[in-house]
Amino acid sequence: MSDHVAETRLRPWLNLYGPGLPADVPPGPMHVLDLYRAKVHANAENEAIRYFDASLSYRDIEEMSDAFAVWLQDRGVRPGARVGVILQNVPHFVIVTLAVWKIGAIPVPGNPMYRADELSRIFADYQPAAVVCHDDHHPAVAEAIEASGVGVLAIATVSAHDLQNGDDARLLPPRAPPSAADLASICADRSRRPGAYVPCDPSSIGLILYTSGTTGVPKGAVISHASLASNIRTSLTWMRVGPASRILALAPFFHITGFVLHMGLALAAGCSMAVHYRFQPEAVLDIIRDYRPTFTIAAITAYNSLMNSSGVTAADFRSFSDVFTGGAPVAPALRDVVLEKLGIDLRPVYGLTESCSPTHIAPPGLDIPIHAETGALAVGFPISSTECRIVGPDGKTLGPGLAGEIWIRGPQVMTGYWNKPMETKEALYDGWLRTGDVGVMNEAGWFFVVDRQKDMINASGFKVWPGEVEAVLLAHGDIREAAVVGAPDSYRGETVHAFVSLVPGADPGKVDEASLVRYCRERLAAYKVPRRFWFMEDLPKTPTGKIIRAALREKAAQDHPPRLA
Repeated sequence: MSDHVAETRLRPWLNLYGPGLPADVPPGPMHVLDLYRAKVHANAENEAIRYFDASLSYRDIEEMSDAFAVWLQDRGVRPGARVGVILQNVPHFVIVTLAVWKIGAIPVPGNPMYRADELSRIFADYQPAAVVCHDDHHPAVAEAIEASGVGVLAIATVSAHDLQNGDDARLLPPRAPPSAADLASICADRSRRPGAYVPCDPSSIGLILYTSGTTGVPKGAVISHASLASNIRTSLTWMRVGPASRILALAPFFHITGFVLHMGLALAAGCSMAVHYRFQPEAVLDIIRDYRPTFTIAAITAYNSLMNSSGVTAADFRSFSDVFTGGAPVAPALRDVVLEKLGIDLRPVYGLTESCSPTHIAPPGLDIPIHAETGALAVGFPISSTECRIVGPDGKTLGPGLAGEIWIRGPQVMTGYWNKPMETKEALYDGWLRTGDVGVMNEAGWFFVVDRQKDMINASGFKVWPGEVEAVLLAHGDIREAAVVGAPDSYRGETVHAFVSLVPGADPGKVDEASLVRYCRERLAAYKVPRRFWFMEDLPKTPTGKIIRAALREKAAQDHPPRLA
């Protein structure tokens, strides 16, 4: 048996690789700063960031990050120290991250919507030496620092109104007076002062990013510079991003998707990136029409919102070359509606915080299969240098067509969780990351994510995968969003509940619980049909667009859900 035949039997997805997609990551820079510096020196005057009506060049962000790095050193921030970066998608996020890397410290992004109690638990875990936050968020951050007992050396604040002149009230908060050192002033005061920068070490920690845990303290995934650089370089190739690309930063930078596949790709490619503080569909449409981006990635909920915005047409999206989606499952019916209304072919991506974003990509040019049993759309197949297998409860690898837990091994996988050896041991086994997701691989090597193990519903002993029921509901022409959860039931153990929102213009008098039950009974086995339907204007979501199932489970546990009149 030839080496190639043996390899493709172990990794059948290699036969799906087209021209230019290498089986293994080729040698190259293993530190993001090295990738960035190779571009900044050659393209210093090129646009790096478009922020509403303003533009920053690569020279601008290089000089500002140099100045902020000096300020951090002046405040005693040393190599290996953690720096909290609690910001929305503003240019300052990029500037701060570069500055932190330049002095050998570690950026720790944080959600700027977290309250003091949430922040204090995380601060107590990673012990920041410095924190950068928005001026209007500073009171909560200061309260969290005091409650955590952490001796933070420095706090800098950022105004979202800096570095632009448009002041779009749909997106930006009211102006707030600075209550700590202001980043814009810091950069102006320390411009052209040389700093004592630390040599790039690929093995050192490049990022600590906390997972969105629903109970207790979220876990901080520790990701090396080498893992970041490897996945960024691979994604550049697989997602066809280059110097001429124009990236629309839809995903938040404080999430792994935005950090790696917006900011990381832009810095490594030396291309332009448009940032706009936060997502608001009508405002984002205006930005698309003006900026004419070529690339983006976002959760399906973002495209759903854009698709249902007033006045949107497929012409608005003609500038896009490649559009990807990740972070949440995509129902084939919804993918098809997006293609019909917006003219964009969504390409799924699969990954986790713990895997430094992508491990699987459905590259452009290939038809994406649908899993016959569950109706799930394939999430792609493993990217360069990435191994994946489906594992049964006994730890043995399962063959094609069989459902089990998805295990991943590759250069992008985290080294562990910050200060959590037991959780690290549970997540990593002999270099394999145990994802907790249930998946299936077909004979060709395409992977399907059936559901999270914890989301599976056990109704009278029958397994119900929420994704299968949601795919059926999303194929209904009047349903915009759908989420299915299990609720306690004294007879069945669990029963199926569905939460839905309707498309604009749908007649609520014609879409009631009885009609949806009839619709589902025609398409699903009886035990999979939701016993109750909840109608909501919008389903609750995280800042990254994931539906918050924990909140829906809590509602479903109530005795009398509201029904559409």
